[in-house]
Amino acid sequence: MSSDEQCAFPLSPFSPQADRLHLRVRVTPKASAERIGAVVADETGEGWLQVAVTAVPEGGKANKAVIALLAKRWKLPKSTLEVVRGSTDRRKVVAIADPDPDALQARLAALIA
Repeated sequence: MSSDEQCAFPLSPFSPQADRLHLRVRVTPKASAERIGAVVADETGEGWLQVAVTAVPEGGKANKAVIALLAKRWKLPKSTLEVVRGSTDRRKVVAIADPDPDALQARLAALIA
């Protein structure tokens, strides 16, 4: 995908489900600082939100750090976030429980824009 295509068709790391919102994240463990970065495309053109955490990728520590970072920055209860795919991979899908996933997607998309 060229940079022109990325501009014409904004990438979204979100996928609304019935009662939750799936978020695709690409995690960098053992980073120097915790941060939520840009949305980047993978080789298939799907959008992934870059997230860096200082935790090591051992025993679920990085996964817990991702959940804590997203919950804190986006003011969401940690109990509503769960890694549902990719628990041992850099690419993860985080489910965010919400009765109105479309409204949540709009709110979070504005925060990462």
